[in-house]
Amino acid sequence: MTDRTLTPLIEGYTFLEGPRWHDGRLWASDFYTHQVLAVAPDGATEVVATVPQQPSGLGWLPDGTLLVVSMRDRRVLRLQGRELVEHGDLSNVTGGHTNDMVVDAHGRAYVGNFGFDLMAGAPFATTGVARVDPDGTVTVVADDLMFPNGTVITPDGRTMLVSETFGNRISAFDVHDDGGLGPRRDWAVFGDPPDTSTLDAMLASVVVGPDGTCLDADGAVWTADAVHHRCIRVAEGGKIIEEIGTGADGVYACMLGGADGRTLYLCVAPSFDEAERRSTRLGRILSTTVDVPHAGTP
Repeated sequence: MTDRTLTPLIEGYTFLEGPRWHDGRLWASDFYTHQVLAVAPDGATEVVATVPQQPSGLGWLPDGTLLVVSMRDRRVLRLQGRELVEHGDLSNVTGGHTNDMVVDAHGRAYVGNFGFDLMAGAPFATTGVARVDPDGTVTVVADDLMFPNGTVITPDGRTMLVSETFGNRISAFDVHDDGGLGPRRDWAVFGDPPDTSTLDAMLASVVVGPDGTCLDADGAVWTADAVHHRCIRVAEGGKIIEEIGTGADGVYACMLGGADGRTLYLCVAPSFDEAERRSTRLGRILSTTVDVPHAGTP
């Protein structure tokens, strides 16, 4: 466990997710206040948008327009002036809440989803990733994934990594010129895939539960281990290079940012239990300095 000092950036939120460094600020979604936030390095915070059906993944079109995932109605929204409008409707291709998202250099948004009713404890089901093109066309580009979550694209735009939170793995896909994805392959494997559909049993079998993820300039990823209260730096193949513990809080997303790309931001909360998070304001973003700067998208 690396001994790095964790400094609070903001506190008093419900459940913060989807952190992104953009235009000199850290952007994030707060699930249960329904706010999209932009936070300056000194902690000064602006509410950029309110998403009634719960915001999650964030990204930007090539012209700088903000896209945000609306979880409960399974849409991607576009901030047009001061108004959010529908950019893509994924309700016919998802098995649960839409969740994390990465937007590539061509404005193609790749969106994962829960696949099942996580908060109600429904039986686990695999699901896929959908692509929303700039014109709003929706296409399923990957399937049979175990809770596709944090997603990154390498600096050359040719490889996408998808963290499978309940699959004990991070998967890789070639990105084709037309935005399609090649076959899934292992990028990092932490353990055997669970052989149960019961949520509690699945959680017990998770060696690493990779959640929000970002890429660094050495080709390693930082990923929030949503099950074990730690953020880990992982090399291709699955070797854990560094581990930062978050104590009593779980950590659910991370992002590299700051002026030199070496500030690691962590979204933490006591748990991901919806009832608890709705009724409290214990969500925080912590920061620390690491050695290797950010790379890729987001």
